[in-house]
Amino acid sequence: MNDAPPRHPEYQYLDILQEILDHGDERRDRTGVGTLALFGRHMRFDLSDTFPVLTTRKTYWQTAIREMLWMLSGGRNIRELVTQGVHIWTDNAMARFQRETGEQITREEFEARILEDDDFAEKHGDLGPVYGFAWRHGFVRPDGTPVDQVSDLVQRIKDAPADRRLIIEGWLVGSLHEMALPPCHKTYQAFVSSDGRLSLACQQRSADWCIGVPFNLIGLGLLVHMLAKECDLMPGEALWYGMDCHVYLNHIEQAREQLSRIPKPWPTFRIKRKAPTLFDYTIDDFELEGYDPHPPIKLPIAV
Repeated sequence: MNDAPPRHPEYQYLDILQEILDHGDERRDRTGVGTLALFGRHMRFDLSDTFPVLTTRKTYWQTAIREMLWMLSGGRNIRELVTQGVHIWTDNAMARFQRETGEQITREEFEARILEDDDFAEKHGDLGPVYGFAWRHGFVRPDGTPVDQVSDLVQRIKDAPADRRLIIEGWLVGSLHEMALPPCHKTYQAFVSSDGRLSLACQQRSADWCIGVPFNLIGLGLLVHMLAKECDLMPGEALWYGMDCHVYLNHIEQAREQLSRIPKPWPTFRIKRKAPTLFDYTIDDFELEGYDPHPPIKLPIAV
């Protein structure tokens, strides 16, 4: 009889990271940095009593949640994020500003202008119809009215939980050229089991394993909990499917350092109240209990 404890769920992430380092195809990418990449990987996490936040390096879970709340709002301008001290989209907006104007500017100067100048923010803080905008407004009906996919998903879960069309799609083919960055996590599909558990799958076309994926897992876990709470269900599983799974060449040493660490127990996640709607939550409504990660690892961002 094998009484060995179950393997820590974080090893799903770490095993793929090791596989990318050992067997990844070296590729030149749009950033010019280069990657090691594998095609098609899968992770699956039970969220009934844990939450998918990495412990082998500190992950700033509140920043990831603020980003997802911004996406759910339908936002497309970085001003809403910068106001909250979230800088993860600044480099994308600033890179486009520099390409369009030729003006060289520091991140601090760019963000200061975003916050202080309404006209500048409207023009240069706009990322195009990315993520939440696509979810809430990007697709339109024949009569021209926008489709709010998130609200529709919530209603369909409540009305027809066995529906096989519980989907949110972010790949606006006709508008990709307008986006500062096309969506990496592009499709979500929900599943409600007969025992009242809501699970959610995410299909991701491009998976930056060291910077992006840890945030993507937090966002996916958050959506499972929020949708379950809104629909009076219990959280089930988070399923993640990645297509181009890659490590940037300037992240290899940092990845090796992370792989040398032993995962710590995953924390539990709690929503403190049920808000009037899915769109009325704030960062103060969420609590992560028992998160005690290893120290952070600094990683450069490729834009």
